[in-house]
Amino acid sequence: MKEGYILRVSEDLVRIMEMATGRLAVTFPITMQDITPYGNDLYHINSILQPCVATDAPVVGVAVTAQSAVPGCGTGASHEIDIASAVRFSIEVAKEFTGGTAHFYDKDEFERMVKLYGSMKILQTGGENSPRA
Repeated sequence: MKEGYILRVSEDLVRIMEMATGRLAVTFPITMQDITPYGNDLYHINSILQPCVATDAPVVGVAVTAQSAVPGCGTGASHEIDIASAVRFSIEVAKEFTGGTAHFYDKDEFERMVKLYGSMKILQTGGENSPRA
């Protein structure tokens, strides 16, 4: 996510995820509502993308997943091996990002989208009729 846009999944991040975990990367769909602030009475799958409402930096959600639904507040249900995989991924991303070999998004494509369709930053606010807009 970046500035109200849902961007395509970074090929660099998929590569790093597969390298760090030894498994195929898994993604899940999100909706426009998921990248808007809480408190607007819209459905949100969870809070994984809430940081995107507070920054112009690109935001990537990293979820610890399971075959069945496990609430984020169910911290005792998280398995150490899954947490370790998420940490290994994050460390590898940090190393490659700071080394300039991985990118979170395609800057040229993002700039073209903004040029073609304008700003989507309103999705980072409470909306036009909100006092936070």
